[in-house]
Amino acid sequence: MTLIEKKQALKRDYVGTDSLLQYFNQTTAELEKQVAGLSEAQLQFKPAPDKWSISQCLEHIIRSERMIFDMAKKGLDQDPQPERRKEIKMTDDNLKNALTDRSHKYQAPKELQPEGIYKNVNTALTDFSAARQPVLDYIKKADAEDLRNHVSDSPTGPIDGYQALMFIAAHSARHTKQIAEIKADPNFPKQ
Repeated sequence: MTLIEKKQALKRDYVGTDSLLQYFNQTTAELEKQVAGLSEAQLQFKPAPDKWSISQCLEHIIRSERMIFDMAKKGLDQDPQPERRKEIKMTDDNLKNALTDRSHKYQAPKELQPEGIYKNVNTALTDFSAARQPVLDYIKKADAEDLRNHVSDSPTGPIDGYQALMFIAAHSARHTKQIAEIKADPNFPKQ
């Protein structure tokens, strides 16, 4: 392990759950800001036939919150593996940056493909809050050191439990950026 990697690992190890909660609060506030006051026409607008609407983005975020949290909990329910911490190469910031980089497109799994069920923002935000609250409750009770000692394999390599939970907020941040892109489309309805 290089000196830089050791410093990154130390920095990662000393970040508590308050920082994680702050990131969740930040991503929640940004999503709420992006969708505040949108009409049904704005929610249903698609910049192109093969692109998602804001309603579809919201539905995907909500479905994903639940699924990713369930996956993270499965890893966190396993025995801690502190000896595997040295295998983690991705920093928290790298994880956030990779997930929110909209220049790389991904295909959502079939079970997370949205249909555009939301006709109003309030219903969507109520469902979002219901999906996110169990994650926040879990983090509030969690110990950062324990989260860091739960290492699981992901498509990006080994990550710890803290990062597995961070993935949830970063994923919503990614699609909040997508919502901003939809709103910036020149054909986006004025009302």
